Amino acid sequence: MVEALLFASAEPLSEEELCERLPQGCDIPKILADLKSTYGARGVNLVLVAGKWAFRTAEDLSYLMHRNRSDERKLSRAALETLAIIAYHQPVTRAEIEEIRGVSTSKGTLDVLLETSWIRMRGRRRTPGRPVTYGTTELFLAHFGLEAIKDLPGLEELKGAGLLDSAIPASFLVPTPDDTADLDEDEDPLEDGSLFDDDEDIDLDP
Repeated sequence: MVEALLFASAEPLSEEELCERLPQGCDIPKILADLKSTYGARGVNLVLVAGKWAFRTAEDLSYLMHRNRSDERKLSRAALETLAIIAYHQPVTRAEIEEIRGVSTSKGTLDVLLETSWIRMRGRRRTPGRPVTYGTTELFLAHFGLEAIKDLPGLEELKGAGLLDSAIPASFLVPTPDDTADLDEDEDPLEDGSLFDDDEDIDLDP
């Protein structure tokens, strides 16, 4: 029954969601552990993604999916840099993203990332202008195969992958990412019907 539910679901399922659909008294953790072991050496694996369970193509066979992915739109360098900053520094505003990148960030770049559903508008910073804050979503974790945001690579892993200059200052630190849904003390919730930055011109004419 668990196997059928996970196979048929379009989205990963949590243990709580599985429990609601199964007879009372089922040992869900054991069932999932048995299924994970059973599928461990197959072409499809049972994996934990963003705290939920789903079937995914085995990593060593991912090359078979290349043809299906070849027509997908690629993100620009600016979008990738912006996504990385949001992932590591969230909650973060557009101005803070620009300060970290050292260049301006167009609204179009954020719009593209919002369209992927990998980032979301979290709230508004309690500063003049009350800018929108951004954070990542569960779909971000699912797309990149992360069980939790803390599984993003740290300083040594980034160095080992050649993504950081070996001559970076000794004081350089990679922030510990945190995607908690709770708003920070300096964040206010988004107002209903107000999902735009205050500095954007909005045409309200029909």
